[in-house]
Formats: sequence, structure tokens, C-alpha cells
Amino acid sequence: MKKGIKIIGVAIVVILIVAVFFGLFVNFKGIPNYTPEKINYQVNSSPESIQRGKKLVLSLCANCHINRETGKLTGVRMKDAPPEFGKIYSANITQDKTYGIGDWQDGEIVYLLRTGVKKDGQYAPPYMAKLPEMADEDINAIISFLKSDDKMVLADATPDKPCEPSILTKFLCMVAFKPLPYPTEPIPMPDTTDQVKLGKYLALNFECYSCHSADFKTNNFLEPEKSEGFFGGGNKPLNMDGQIVLTSNLTPDQETGIGLWTKGQFVKAVKSGIVDGQSSLQYPMLPYVHLTDKEAEAIFAYLQTIPPIKNKVERVIY
Repeated sequence: MKKGIKIIGVAIVVILIVAVFFGLFVNFKGIPNYTPEKINYQVNSSPESIQRGKKLVLSLCANCHINRETGKLTGVRMKDAPPEFGKIYSANITQDKTYGIGDWQDGEIVYLLRTGVKKDGQYAPPYMAKLPEMADEDINAIISFLKSDDKMVLADATPDKPCEPSILTKFLCMVAFKPLPYPTEPIPMPDTTDQVKLGKYLALNFECYSCHSADFKTNNFLEPEKSEGFFGGGNKPLNMDGQIVLTSNLTPDQETGIGLWTKGQFVKAVKSGIVDGQSSLQYPMLPYVHLTDKEAEAIFAYLQTIPPIKNKVERVIY
């Protein structure tokens, strides 16, 4: 009996030692680096693509990268990032050649957007949106805007602040979150006459599912519909005061989701933040004022087609 207890005790000690050394290894090694591919890419810019790109950047990037005081995309402390990911700062993505992306080639930018790997090989962890399935035309539009003369992206020499990723972030980047594959075939724009297909394209590429599924750590960025609790809500992003803001269930469940919502209710909620005459959206969810009614209606049509999840989320308005 005593011998058995002793063996168990030794085993526990060995496991603890291994765990400690593994933790030290993960912390010391940090987020892995990769060798980026050389992509031969040349942006095709036009007034239309710049306008489209601005809409996409405002919907996808600005909320994290914009300095609210200056209106420029110089990066900020992301106080709404889950604390278990560490202390996170977004990057300066203005045209400054020292601190921004002014000296980046078009191919280097598109490679980062698609895969999450920067030109120096650093991997951008899961809190940066990645666009592996976005249409080539929209990727072109984003880069067109980033290289435009819009004041949001003009060169600004604000230095980046280095992130302080947690051990959890480093571990997840070693074993779970990897660079996404660069597309090998052209990706066309969705058929805008097919409301459900258009809505799916917008809902997935605007990463609505990322917040509205169960947890950031279990999202599947390459196959979003395999994310745990896909659009079932209950994720726990933070507002700027560090308070948890549970995300809503957007599946068509009639009791806990939006199964009984009308198209008009959904469009008004998404574009203005108003539900039943009251303000219901709060940071980090902001009204998508740049969406057209047609686009918001398409997202609603798509959400009505996904499997319902019964998950009652108690919303608290701060």
C-alpha cells in the first residue's frame, strides 16, 4: 500500500516538473515565426475599389486599429481583448515607412491578410482577423484603400507597442492556431442575386461568427461553420471598462435566438442598434452603418438557414 502511494507521489512530482519545464519552454519560445511566401501581387486601384475598401476596413479593421482621438489607424491598446490572451496592442497600419506599412509590397500585405503571417515571419495571433475566403476583388479593395490618400491611412509616425501575449496565447499558437493556407485558386465575389449566398459571404468574412459563437479559442477560421456553438452566442468579449459583454444567440431558435424576428427588426438592429425602440448594442458590437439594407437582409436570410441552437444568453446593458 505504502509503495503504491509512493509511486503515485513520484508520478505526480514528475508530472509537475514536466509541466513547469513545458510552461517555461512555451513562455521562452513565444509565438512561432514562419517563412512567408513571396507573392507576386499588384493592386488594381480605382475610385470604386477605394470606396469599397474603406467600407470593408471600417467594418473589419478600424474598430481595433483606429485611434479615436486622431481618427488614424495607428493602433491602440485593445482593452476589449480577452484578458487570458494577455496585453494586446493593434498595429500601426498607416503608410508610415518606419512604423506603419508604407514600405510593404502589395504581395506582403495580401499574404498577411490571407494567412496571418507578416513580412518578417511573425504570426499574428487569433485576435487579428484573417481573410482566407474573402473574394480577390474585396482583398484588392482593402489594399487599395490602405494605399489611398484617405486621412485615416496617411503616414503617421506613431510607434507600435509590442504585445505581451500570455502563455495561453503562445501555447495555442504552437498547437492550435497556425497560419492559414494561401489560396491556390481565384476566389470570386458571391452571386449578389442569391440572397443566402451573399449573406453567408458577409457574415463569415466580416467575422460575425467569431464573436457570436461559443468562444474565441474554439473558432474555426478556415471552416467557420465548424466553430463550437456556431452563432449560438455566449462568447465573452469585453467592453472598454473590462466588463464582460455576452454575445447574442443569432441562430433561428425561436426561444433563445432570432427565430421570431422579422427582417425589418434585424436590419434596424444591425444598422442602428435599435431593438423594439430601445438601444441594444454596446461596445464591442457597434452598428454596421456602412451596410446597405440589401446586405443586412442577406445576412438575416443566411442566419435563418443555419442550425438553431438553444442557448439563452442573459444580456446586460451597461
